[in-house]
Amino acid sequence: MKQVIHKVTAISMALVVLISTMSFTMHMHYCGETLVDSSYFTEAESCGMEASQNQSSSDCEVVKTNCCTDKQLTLEGQDELKLVNELHLDQQVFLATLVITYIDQFETCEERPSADKDYHPPPLVKAIYKLDEVYLI
Repeated sequence: MKQVIHKVTAISMALVVLISTMSFTMHMHYCGETLVDSSYFTEAESCGMEASQNQSSSDCEVVKTNCCTDKQLTLEGQDELKLVNELHLDQQVFLATLVITYIDQFETCEERPSADKDYHPPPLVKAIYKLDEVYLI
């Protein structure tokens, strides 16, 4: 049971460190006010409107405004973690004594094997209290 609790605690602490240091980026492509594409790992694909607007004729110069926008949502994780080695000596002593006293509170007594566990008394042939005439009054 104690090993299971240690494993669960270790896994949960590892997940907390992983989640707190993880960065997350989401790319989104909007055409007007409509979301066309979103992507987590690569750039979002465009709707193709940029290619048609870049073509211009030599006769007439008409400038069109681009209706497409690209947005990027970024969640930055923590980059610097404080290591235990950066603690002062008095802090390390306090932490060590706290952990040792906390662990000692929950130690269970191990059951010692009984020497007479497998011993079976001999069967009674006669009632000894009657033979010795010893009665409780």
